[in-house]
Amino acid sequence: MSTFNLKVGAAVGALVLAAILVPTFERPPVETTQGGFRGTSMGTVVNPRLRATTVAANQVPEAPEAADNDGDRASTLYQNVQLLGDLSNAQFLRIMQTMTEWVVPQEVRDAGNGCAYCHNIENMASDEVYTKVVSRRMLQMVRTINNDWVPHFGGTEGAGVTCYTCHRGQPVPSAVWSAPVLPQHGLQAQTGQNRVSPAAGLSSMPVDPFTPYLLRDTNIRVISQTSLPRYNTTSIQQTEGTYALMMHMSSSLGVNCTFCHNSRSFSAWESSPPARASAWHGIRMVREINVNYITPLQPLWAANPNGPPEAGPRVARLGPAGDALMVNCSTCHRGLNKPLNGAPMLQDYPELRAISGGPARSAALVPQ
Repeated sequence: MSTFNLKVGAAVGALVLAAILVPTFERPPVETTQGGFRGTSMGTVVNPRLRATTVAANQVPEAPEAADNDGDRASTLYQNVQLLGDLSNAQFLRIMQTMTEWVVPQEVRDAGNGCAYCHNIENMASDEVYTKVVSRRMLQMVRTINNDWVPHFGGTEGAGVTCYTCHRGQPVPSAVWSAPVLPQHGLQAQTGQNRVSPAAGLSSMPVDPFTPYLLRDTNIRVISQTSLPRYNTTSIQQTEGTYALMMHMSSSLGVNCTFCHNSRSFSAWESSPPARASAWHGIRMVREINVNYITPLQPLWAANPNGPPEAGPRVARLGPAGDALMVNCSTCHRGLNKPLNGAPMLQDYPELRAISGGPARSAALVPQ
């Protein structure tokens, strides 16, 4: 083989190698903030160039002027007001208008059909438009999160969620998940492995790290305290499923592993950063949302796969297997460890603190 051919072959090989390796590294600058004792490799890694784009995409819309709490209550002025009846008329109309802007598609609102997205405008008290029933249940979900899940998002003034936290002006949040349709035969029939999975950080880990942990209560702790197998019954498959979930959480919050774990001992709670306890509560909060609020509404979405009569562009309400579109960490966080850059959005909407009704708490509060 000639020297020329050898050089061409080496050049081609170098290009192929570069094409494989370059996408796996982030282009500088990269900033690291120490989060633990020196030598423990506990640092938060942020690329300012990429973070600026994420922050810009997570801005909070300007809140309308606050409404007075004077006058008759909404329950005495309107029929069938089940959850917001304690509001004044001004507060009630304000939150109705704001919810419309948070959830109803822009083109539907521009056509003057915002109210018709959830109501029969000839009989506003009627529940015949299914989205009104869904909205009522979502309000109960908001109430449960803001009252019962303070251990997850903290108790600072204004901390909590609104409809906008997930919806961002869309009828269906853009960051949702459903069960994948897996092959009928072979290894992939069980786990979907050996296929690139966006949910698992574009790895070949299980394609569905959500059903076992964010819908069911499969144990996430797989690290053994001993090398002897009889003390550790966790399978490699469970370990890979756990790792896939951790990759999802990392990308959803825009953080690395040591944001929640001590690199000296990933399993040790006593030396973990406080964020790990917050994440523990967050996993259980998401389970409660999916089990108590999302999946029970599946029959309504199945009966209305194209949305309400004034739906605008068609948006899928169900996954490919016919199940409901459920939430995960990315539904709220969108690449930031605090949704919407930590904006205390709830303080501008006191109406959402006056929601009545909702199921009792269903999850334990002590990390195990």
